[in-house]
Amino acid sequence: MKIRNSLKSLKSRHRDCRVIRRRGRTYVINKTNRRFKARQG
Repeated sequence: MKIRNSLKSLKSRHRDCRVIRRRGRTYVINKTNRRFKARQG
């Protein structure tokens, strides 16, 4: 998992990426390609 400043750039890397907010943190998760994970905050 990467901890990044900008998650919008990671969202555009794969078409299945989703930006999800949980417990005050923002995550990028991908169900099909699990390499693309990131956290912000």
